[in-house]
Amino acid sequence: MSIKKWTDEELSSTHDKLDAWCLKHAVSSWGNRLWLMTAILGAVAISTGMVFIFFDGITALSIVLIILGSVTCYTWYKSEKQRKINMNFLEELKAEIARRAKRS
Repeated sequence: MSIKKWTDEELSSTHDKLDAWCLKHAVSSWGNRLWLMTAILGAVAISTGMVFIFFDGITALSIVLIILGSVTCYTWYKSEKQRKINMNFLEELKAEIARRAKRS
């Protein structure tokens, strides 16, 4: 789906919505810090589960720690990836709007 084929109204509407989303998420807040802390705790859970397996053998606790840590880290990874995609798409929208403004 090429943004060059979009109408000006679609382009500006999408730009406004995405810009509002980026401004909302760019503000330093406790939510961002808490999300990063959750990802770090997920990594600690994975490493703790591995250490438990190394010292105590395979137990239910170590498996649960590894699974929950993996899910947490994967969720954080996907959200960061989506944030980067949104930021890149916003830059493309800005470039397209600037290109159309120059042409007019």
